[in-house]
Amino acid sequence: MVKVLVKKLSPEVQLPTYKTSGASGMDLMACLKSTIKIEPKSSCLIPTGLSIAFSEDYEVQIRPRSGLAAKNNISVLNTPGTIDSDYRGEIKVIIYNHGNDHFLINNGDRIAQMVLLPIVKMELEETSDLPKSIRGEGGFGSTGK
Repeated sequence: MVKVLVKKLSPEVQLPTYKTSGASGMDLMACLKSTIKIEPKSSCLIPTGLSIAFSEDYEVQIRPRSGLAAKNNISVLNTPGTIDSDYRGEIKVIIYNHGNDHFLINNGDRIAQMVLLPIVKMELEETSDLPKSIRGEGGFGSTGK
């Protein structure tokens, strides 16, 4: 396991945990003073009351919860959201309501999940020619359905 430092920005915030031994992500919960209503086809920035610190060899991705998506048409807008290793601010999640009804988020509701992933840095080397490939310059939909 990789150690991630976590700072509670409010004393009542619960720390995320893995819900099962096979879970890849930890659920993030809303940290709210009052309920937030997200209208259909709109989004809202939801605070979690947490800040984190971890090694520069990693990133944390913020992803939707499948249950919210399947049952309520609720998702994370910038999926996956990335938390860089040098960010120390509060984790906030952009929640989007794809549905036709308003959706209420209450304090403590599980709104997203966070996954720690290794990062491989790249070094760019400029060239005037790229190696040929089977696909070539074929873009969107060029490989079929």
